[in-house]
Amino acid sequence: MKRWLLVIFILVFSVSCSKGKEGAGDYVAKIGDVTLTEEDVRVRFKNLPPSAMQLFQGPDGMKVFVDELVKRELLYLAAKKKGIEQNEEVIKKLSDTRKDIVVAYFVDQEIKTAAMVTEKDVKDYYDSHKNEFTRKDKVTVSQIVVKTENDANKVLEKLKKGEDFASVAAEVSLDRAAAKAGGNLGTFSPSTKNTLNPKLQEVIFRHGKGEISNPISLKDGVHVLKITDIVGTILKFDQVKVAISRKIKAEKRKTAFNKVLESSMKSYKLDINKKAVEKLTISGVSSGSSKFSAGHQ
Repeated sequence: MKRWLLVIFILVFSVSCSKGKEGAGDYVAKIGDVTLTEEDVRVRFKNLPPSAMQLFQGPDGMKVFVDELVKRELLYLAAKKKGIEQNEEVIKKLSDTRKDIVVAYFVDQEIKTAAMVTEKDVKDYYDSHKNEFTRKDKVTVSQIVVKTENDANKVLEKLKKGEDFASVAAEVSLDRAAAKAGGNLGTFSPSTKNTLNPKLQEVIFRHGKGEISNPISLKDGVHVLKITDIVGTILKFDQVKVAISRKIKAEKRKTAFNKVLESSMKSYKLDINKKAVEKLTISGVSSGSSKFSAGHQ
C-alpha cells in the first residue's frame, strides 16, 4: 500500500494525459474520455526522478508503470465527479504547486547554459586537482598541539603569514617529542591509521599534500595538522571523469542559481518583517532570525 501511494504521489507531478486526443503513437489505454498514448507514457516515465524509476525495473516494469497511470487517472476522474476540484483547499494547493513548477522551470531555463560542462572543463579540473584523485597508500603528517582554540588560531595566523610549520611546531607545540622533529607525527597507511584518534584519521585521509587542517579539539589539547607527504596511486582520468563532471555541474548550477536569485532581489523591492518572523514557530520550535540581511527590512 505504501509503495502504491508513493507511486500515485509521484505521478501527480507528471504531464497530464491527452483528452480525446490520438495520434501521439498508438493509444495505450482509454479511461472515460481520456486517452493515454505511447508518447504520454514515455514523457511521464522520463519525468520521474531516478529513485522512482527504480520502482519499475525488470521485464514487467512498463506494464506496472502503465497500470499505475491508469489507477491514477481513474482516481482523478472519481474525485472530479465528486467536485473535489472546486474544494478551496485543493484550489490553494494547486496554486502553490503551479508556482513551484513555474519557478523550477524558470530556474532550469536560466541556468541551463551556464551549467553546461565540457570535456575540457573536466580534464582541466583533473589535471589541477590530482591530489583529490590519489588513492592514499601512505600519508606523512606533522602536528602542532596547543592548549586552547585561541592559541590554535594564533598558530594558523603565523602559518598564513608564511612562517615555517616545523619552526612553529618547535616553538610552541605541547607535543615536545614531535616538536623536536618539526612536528612530525609519523607516516600512516589505511591499515595503521587506527592507531590515531578517529578525528585525526578523518582529517589526515581527507586532506591533500601540503594542506593544513582547522583546529581539532582533543583531550590533550587542540591540534593543527599538516599533510607533509602522500604516497599513492593516482586514479586514471576515465575512472573519475563522471564524478568530476557531476561535481563541476553542481558547482556551476549553484553559482548560476545565486546570480539569478541576486538579480531577482535587485529587481523587486523586498521587505522582511523580522519581528513578525521571530514570532513564527514550526512544531513549537522558534524559527530564529531571518537569513536575509537587515538591509532588506
